[in-house]
Amino acid sequence: MLLIDGDIVCYRTAFSREPSSLTEYCELADRYITNIVRNASPDIKDYKVFLTGKGNYRKDIAVTQEYKGTRAKEKPEYLEAVRQHLITNHPSNVSVGEEADDQIAIAATTFGLDSVICSIDKDFNQVPGWHFNFVKKQRYFVSEAQGLHFFYSQILVGDRADNIEGVFGIGVKTVEKHLAGCKTELDYYNKCVELLGSEERVLENGLLLHLRRKEGEMWQPPTER
Repeated sequence: MLLIDGDIVCYRTAFSREPSSLTEYCELADRYITNIVRNASPDIKDYKVFLTGKGNYRKDIAVTQEYKGTRAKEKPEYLEAVRQHLITNHPSNVSVGEEADDQIAIAATTFGLDSVICSIDKDFNQVPGWHFNFVKKQRYFVSEAQGLHFFYSQILVGDRADNIEGVFGIGVKTVEKHLAGCKTELDYYNKCVELLGSEERVLENGLLLHLRRKEGEMWQPPTER
């Protein structure tokens, strides 16, 4: 199953300056889907488009800063119309109470190697399995170890797009030297507590950044600490 990030498709389509009418915007969105299905995998052609619906449990978890509080409130003119077009004309899944990203990660865990996550969102690099960046047209594999490493690096770096505060002075390049000696999840966790200054901060960032692998799941730190 090709697991297509419909939120990204909608935004890239709606922000495009090429179309001049709603029909052309919808046709552009269809071309995105067609090209993803054509290029993501030589063997898998079944697909589902995932879109974010109403509600997001992360908004109740964020205390350091408002979750996604820096996002622009004004949306592109045709964003909602394109979204409805995808829901009506393609196999789709609309999340409730969580993000489309969670539903994609759950599906990727369920289907395993018989699925490909199709997105350009770096957050999916915490999810083991096959991935396809449909802008760069790059297909790559994330192992369990790589996914774990990326997740804990996110906890330290934070996420500016989602308004998640990391450690001041630690970025995507410098984080590697801080995690270089980590071998187990407990090592990663303890290093994050040391650098963020408290278990509470690590828990907050972990809950905000973790993509669910099953319905209703909430991230928990390693049990042995």
